[in-house]
Amino acid sequence: MPVVNNERPDEESPLLGGQRKPQPLVSRWKRHLSVDVNRDWADVVLICCYFITGLLDSSSISVWGSFVSMQTGNTVYIGLGLAHPSESTRWIKSGVSLLSFCAGSFVFSRFHRFFLPKRRWVLCASFLAQVLLTAGAAAIVTASGQPKDKEEIGWHVLVPIAMVAFQSCGQAVTSRALKYNALTSVVLTSIYCDLFSDAELFALKNAERNRRVGAPVFLLLGALAGGRISHTSLGVAGSLWTASVLKALAVVVWLVWPADPASVEG
Repeated sequence: MPVVNNERPDEESPLLGGQRKPQPLVSRWKRHLSVDVNRDWADVVLICCYFITGLLDSSSISVWGSFVSMQTGNTVYIGLGLAHPSESTRWIKSGVSLLSFCAGSFVFSRFHRFFLPKRRWVLCASFLAQVLLTAGAAAIVTASGQPKDKEEIGWHVLVPIAMVAFQSCGQAVTSRALKYNALTSVVLTSIYCDLFSDAELFALKNAERNRRVGAPVFLLLGALAGGRISHTSLGVAGSLWTASVLKALAVVVWLVWPADPASVEG
């Protein structure tokens, strides 16, 4: 081919001046899902997850008498129950929640580790699994009705507790995957300690301080919302359905979140 103005034609350009064929939609989506997400500002999503934690835990403690996310309280309830096992069934439900949370941590962490922690499709799949488990628990509670008292331990109580506790660790594992280890969404005590022991607590610009403030504030707001919902006709099912919707929104957020430039270039 002739050379014009000492410029050589692009070897990859089509002959006869044709247009380059666009990539098929499937290929573009595959590439889109196969990159790592950019962790910049991802802490905002994790802080919002504290709202979901507060929503679920306040409802579950009000109706079932046990936590489904924060396992410190459940560990105390188990100890009290073992000391006086006939006084209440709370320790049984707490035990189910704790064991389910541990099992979920085992599964979610290995899923992230095996398929690369920050992959877009991995994060989407993780939160989609959380949506399905939470919605499944909501469906059981909706169909069976709210328990008449906190001492009930039928399958319609224990299975939803197990499902919600199993999925709740997914948020904590995500914080590890994105390298925001303090924002597990299931612990506040260490955040309070780190917040008020921060040497730059009153500095104008302090991103770590801002995260530590945002986490308990959002959990408090979620607990307020869950407490209000659980005392309406919707009950704990209303909180579960709300959490399912919020987690579904998180799937969409990860789907459109900016990619890590290093991952795209690679």
